[in-house]
Amino acid sequence: MSEKLLQIPLTESDVRSLKVGDVIYLKGLVFTARDMAHLRIKEYFEENKEMPVDFNGSAIFHAGPVARKKEDGSWELVVIGPTTSTRMEPYADMVGKLGVRAIIGKGGMMDATIEKAKEYGYVYLQAAPGCGVTTTEGFEKIEGVEWLDLAMPEALWKISEVHFGPLVVAMDSHNRSIYKEITENALQKVAKQYE
Repeated sequence: MSEKLLQIPLTESDVRSLKVGDVIYLKGLVFTARDMAHLRIKEYFEENKEMPVDFNGSAIFHAGPVARKKEDGSWELVVIGPTTSTRMEPYADMVGKLGVRAIIGKGGMMDATIEKAKEYGYVYLQAAPGCGVTTTEGFEKIEGVEWLDLAMPEALWKISEVHFGPLVVAMDSHNRSIYKEITENALQKVAKQYE
């Protein structure tokens, strides 16, 4: 297990060097995207429309921030925390094709993500759930927002962070998932109890 600070945009070699259990911090620009933003990204992708951001080397945070608009028209981040990621499982292939290198959320993802993370070279990072105030401290400012018509938590936010973490590599690009391993281990223990 190692601990490191990675700069966004992330490279494939950055990601391929990570292993389940590594602890990392991110520096750079993070995009937030939940259910509705993923659906719109999919529409843009399928229709070959120009994306409002460059996803190549990016980190997507499954989160719905609470933000406050200031008098000068800029946005201030109030609080942000991870949302459950399994709802975004149908987009595992698309995010790989877009060049996303890190997905951040809580609860993990499933087999399609394990497969596509290996194929395209991306990782799933577990953010600490229930620690929205602490998580917010790692962010510097909101750089902008797209698709506010989807509502505040569902919009595509562009947030710069100076030291976002700690984040645990919970699914790596080497076919490992801490969630799958924990489940398999638990099932083996249950089976032994019933022998």
